[in-house]
Amino acid sequence: MTPPAPGCSAPRRDAVVAAARESIAKGSKSFAAASKLFDPTTRERAWLLYAWCRACDDIADGQEHGHDASVVADPAAALARIRTLTDRALAGEWTGEMPFDALRIVAQETRMPHRFAHDLIEGFALDAKGWFPRSESDLMQYCYHVAGAVGCMMAVVMGVDPQDDATLDRACDLGLAFQLANIARDIEADDRIGRCYLPMDWMVEMDIPPGQHMKPPFRARLTVMARWLGEFAQAHEESARHGTPALGFRSAWAVLAAAGIYGGIAREVVARGNHGWDHRASTSKAQKLGWIARAFAQSAMRRRLYPPEPRPATLWTRPR
Repeated sequence: MTPPAPGCSAPRRDAVVAAARESIAKGSKSFAAASKLFDPTTRERAWLLYAWCRACDDIADGQEHGHDASVVADPAAALARIRTLTDRALAGEWTGEMPFDALRIVAQETRMPHRFAHDLIEGFALDAKGWFPRSESDLMQYCYHVAGAVGCMMAVVMGVDPQDDATLDRACDLGLAFQLANIARDIEADDRIGRCYLPMDWMVEMDIPPGQHMKPPFRARLTVMARWLGEFAQAHEESARHGTPALGFRSAWAVLAAAGIYGGIAREVVARGNHGWDHRASTSKAQKLGWIARAFAQSAMRRRLYPPEPRPATLWTRPR
């Protein structure tokens, strides 16, 4: 699809917000539930940012609202489209495409650093060239690009100073935790489209031949690697919680709810053991409500529950 020529007329903000709200409702029930806890302004900006992220992911993966990923016929063309429309939006142009106009709005309203958007696109670039991780460090670098950078952008949406690296590191941690949970949940789905985010070092350690990790003889070993992903996710989730005292009550409530809801996905995969991929792991409506209630109490007590302390030196740290 050829992007429209520059000079598109400005859309109504409320129309873009309405479309962004529909995008998050279709794309992620977990994030949609957590977003309702924000104050109205932050909520709308979170929807706008989500709409852009969702559209980029859908273009890159040949899917719709995060579902039914397929092999993209021309990954380079898809990536070029993402870059072109994103650059135009960040330059202050109206693109005529709702998700990218949503990015234009939220970037200008929050003075969001453009580097985070570019960092996210680099994650799609890795996928476009058929990249796979050789080491844990490679895995974490990828997780930063596709999710940690989004955590940093969301922190700015919630009012965090773009120069506050300590809080941005904690926000990045939550994005890393979410992506590690995604990888654990989607091992089978990724395998179907020829992708694997399990580090080659792990495969060698577990004596699994390349491309064979979903075969029945290796299921018990795959379960071990899923547990490692879950442990990494848990460590980064716990670190992220210590960033919530820097947020207002409602933003902290939303973040803590999302941490619990999404963290539950990785925990469910691990708990299922060899049956972790029989059907897609998710959290029920009752579980979401439970996490929202717990997060309310956690947000009220966040300064006592998550006091200032150095971020664990053992955790992977985002690039500056």
